[in-house]
Amino acid sequence: MLRCSGDESSIRQCGIRGGPGFCDGEYYHHVTCSESVRLVDGAGLCSGRVEVKSNQSWASVCEADFDRQDAEVVCGEFGCGAPAALQGGLYGEGEGQTWDKEFQCKGNESLLLDCDTSDRENNTCLPGNAVGLTCSEPDDVRLVGGGSRCAGGVEWYDQGEWRTVGADDWDQRDVAVVVCRQLGCGSTVSVLPGNTTRGFGVYCDGSESSLRECRRTYDLRPGLTVICSDLLVQPDIYLTDPMGGVFRGHQGPEMFRGYNFTITCSTQPQYPGGSFLLTFTGSNRTQTQPAVNHSAAFLFPAADDSHQGTYSCVYENYVFSHNFSSESELLSLTITASPLPAFIIRHVVVLLILLTAITTIYLYYKPTRRQKRVNRVSSMDLYVNAMEMVSLSSRAEAGPGEERAAQGTE
Repeated sequence: MLRCSGDESSIRQCGIRGGPGFCDGEYYHHVTCSESVRLVDGAGLCSGRVEVKSNQSWASVCEADFDRQDAEVVCGEFGCGAPAALQGGLYGEGEGQTWDKEFQCKGNESLLLDCDTSDRENNTCLPGNAVGLTCSEPDDVRLVGGGSRCAGGVEWYDQGEWRTVGADDWDQRDVAVVVCRQLGCGSTVSVLPGNTTRGFGVYCDGSESSLRECRRTYDLRPGLTVICSDLLVQPDIYLTDPMGGVFRGHQGPEMFRGYNFTITCSTQPQYPGGSFLLTFTGSNRTQTQPAVNHSAAFLFPAADDSHQGTYSCVYENYVFSHNFSSESELLSLTITASPLPAFIIRHVVVLLILLTAITTIYLYYKPTRRQKRVNRVSSMDLYVNAMEMVSLSSRAEAGPGEERAAQGTE
């Protein structure tokens, strides 16, 4: 097995453990090589100061000559994820010369030296401007079957398919530490025996930034399930009120004094049960409610100055034989004086409700009363017509003399 210090110019200069001809044939490393670019003084394979090979020597690149599209090409050339940080002086200054060209990558090139270049407008690169690059780790590791991206069986994307990762009992903890670190899931809480599925063996010492830096073996090892500390997603917190007393201020939500309001905590449906703890930085007061449909509402009947402060929701749940918690973002609430006394506003609201009800009743019954009035007018007309007919009939029966006498009497 080879043992190198990193200063050798050729692999033939490295020592051999076990003597010449010795090879156990079990372990192998994944190595990404580039003849034109390298990342120096970083924390792993996917971060460091960008240096380009020029005339058989390495030259640092000035920040002004290197943009995000150039960084995408370098990250892809090393098999890493998308660029996460790009900054001059991020990983120190190079000791050699500075690259004298400006890269003009489109972002789809396979190698940095495949990109177009142009002469730099300014031939000088000030100290502290040697560009440093941090690429995200590739999405080649995942945890499945645990209800969270931070819990489950370990799988590695290899040669076009997801394959189970296995490890011996004494090495599982170190593998789990690297997995949680690579996924950004915090620290390792526990390592559970995997299912009957076996996977290719991985051997880590726990200091690696990703599984790609660990050794792999062709021999199958028992699968493992990893539980990381950031198991629960971050809950949400928001403020509501039924009377329109909340408005958006410069420092966050503001509430009129005397109004009632509700603070609601909610989370994604990862696991059943759990509870929400509402914390308030203005005092030691806390409230706890069980999570119903993954949320809880905390009602405050009347806002006053004691309610002013910063609130947060903490979701707690007991899963995988451990207690987990996750805290929301902070909600800063300011209590302010109402433009009108609260009791006047409440009375106005009640009067508006009554007025609305009276208007609704009036509009509903108005056609009925109108119809009754029409019916009364029709009945009167019939009565008048009937009386006229009776009068005419009486005059016809009396004769001419009686009719004149009647008219004279009139």
